Amino acid sequence: MQVLCKATKGNAETHCCICGQGFVMFWDRQSRPERLAALHEIQETLRRHHRTCSGPQAHPIASFPVPDWNGSAEFKREPSSGTASSWRF
Repeated sequence: MQVLCKATKGNAETHCCICGQGFVMFWDRQSRPERLAALHEIQETLRRHHRTCSGPQAHPIASFPVPDWNGSAEFKREPSSGTASSWRF
């Protein structure tokens, strides 16, 4: 599963646990276990952004995908038409 994340100052669906920056997420409909696993991967990615910077500027300005899937093989699959990987920003 691939998720496209975009920083927002408005209604955020998740926040970075280090700097508090909010993000909206764009993804295909998934089961609850898949969403929970994806949220964990998103938080790991947001933490990795802070390797060199502690503030919100550590995150990409533009939208960014969270493509690296290290979770269960059960959740790995090829992107289908209309998934985040096929969007161009």
